[in-house]
Amino acid sequence: MAHDGSEDDHTAPLLTPRPESAVPRWWKWNMYPFACATLASMTTVLMGYNLAVMSGAELFIREDLGLTDAQTEVLTGSMNLYMLVPILAAGWAADLLGRRGTLLLASAFLVAGALSMSLGRSYTALMAARFVTSVGVGLSLVVAPVYNAEISPASTCGVLSSLLDIFINVGILLSYVSNYAFADLPVHLGWRVMYAAGVLPPVLLAVGVLAMPESPRWLAMRGRYAHARAVLSHTSDTPAEADLRLEEIKRAVSVTVVPRSRDDSGTWTELLVRPAFVRRILICVVGLQFFQGASGIEAVVLYSPLVFKRAGMSSSDRAVLGATVAVGAVKTLSILVATSLSDRLGRRPLLLASTPGVAVAMASLAVSLRLGATSACLASMLAFVVAFSVGFGPLVPAYGAEVLPLRLRAQGTSVGTAVGRLVCAAVSMTFISLAGAITMPGCFLLYAGVAAVAFVFVYTRLPKTRGRSLEDMEVLFAK
Repeated sequence: MAHDGSEDDHTAPLLTPRPESAVPRWWKWNMYPFACATLASMTTVLMGYNLAVMSGAELFIREDLGLTDAQTEVLTGSMNLYMLVPILAAGWAADLLGRRGTLLLASAFLVAGALSMSLGRSYTALMAARFVTSVGVGLSLVVAPVYNAEISPASTCGVLSSLLDIFINVGILLSYVSNYAFADLPVHLGWRVMYAAGVLPPVLLAVGVLAMPESPRWLAMRGRYAHARAVLSHTSDTPAEADLRLEEIKRAVSVTVVPRSRDDSGTWTELLVRPAFVRRILICVVGLQFFQGASGIEAVVLYSPLVFKRAGMSSSDRAVLGATVAVGAVKTLSILVATSLSDRLGRRPLLLASTPGVAVAMASLAVSLRLGATSACLASMLAFVVAFSVGFGPLVPAYGAEVLPLRLRAQGTSVGTAVGRLVCAAVSMTFISLAGAITMPGCFLLYAGVAAVAFVFVYTRLPKTRGRSLEDMEVLFAK
């Protein structure tokens, strides 16, 4: 049964609508949606941390537990594979529990996973702990970009959507710093401390998430229009914009509330079968996620210490981990470029600049490894993370969240993210074996070729999103 919003006559809004004078005209940004998007995005700090801390920890876990090469690469990449289940379930959870409730659930799994990893005493126990962690990571990876897209005003949508990747990279950088800081501890203790450091942050983040409002789109999907209007009044630049956003949400909700309440399978039918324009949108979303993962980012994030050793860098683990920290720092700083330019230039131009840069940097890395040029290898690695981070990294989830219709956004994001994680799992769980078969330079040449194809895909398939509403995007893809 469709909601008509009548319940709002008897239920007080969660927030008191903000008067127009509440934000000074000289203040460029409305900081309320910025704070909300920051809190939501910070849940992904733990994703970056738990994913990348393995890059250094594996050096010590292998020695402590006596793991083989095959066990090491499976353990390293298993989280990407495990994430498929929570990623595919995240859309359903986000619609059932709300965006905020799902992020709280993700934090609980992240705490349990970090604690389990730090206490694991066997390969089997660590694999189980990685699964627990992956549930929290998968939920936050899908729901955080959806929440950010739904809470953000048009003036800062690109900046706030990019926060997700900023915090993922902050988590990666912190994991590299953790690897470096604890490298001198006893072998049996150092890697456990690296994972134990990830126990407390999710607890603190959960407290912050409790202070966030629910997504106005989710509230409207439940017929709670007065609540949605109150949230929009705080997250829009002007009252007129809040009214405009609410009307757009109401139009979208009126199309979907009735079928969704009868049978959720109708949503998946519309997403995967018909109409044709939705399939075109999904091809763009899935294609971007595929190429992002297949361009080799997981090999760089998870195996950079091995790459530096292959290039002839110092045999000292601490020196190699120090170089990895430099890569993480440059990668994190480069995200700020995409954040500052995405709203001014648009997503498509940055993707068109990023993909060929990734291809060239990967090819350069392959050549420098072949020649054994350590300095050139480090320079190529830094060039790769810069090229990747100014477009390919942060803008893929942001683009997907913008082009997907409201009624299909949670499920469509889940499908795209699942494909991306599956590809990342394939890269991370086969890198050592593939390098043994075609050499490490051969691996990076393969990734360079994928990035070159990605440029062609972006150029021929992706329309620009800047200045276009959801209705405009649907009309464009329907042609």
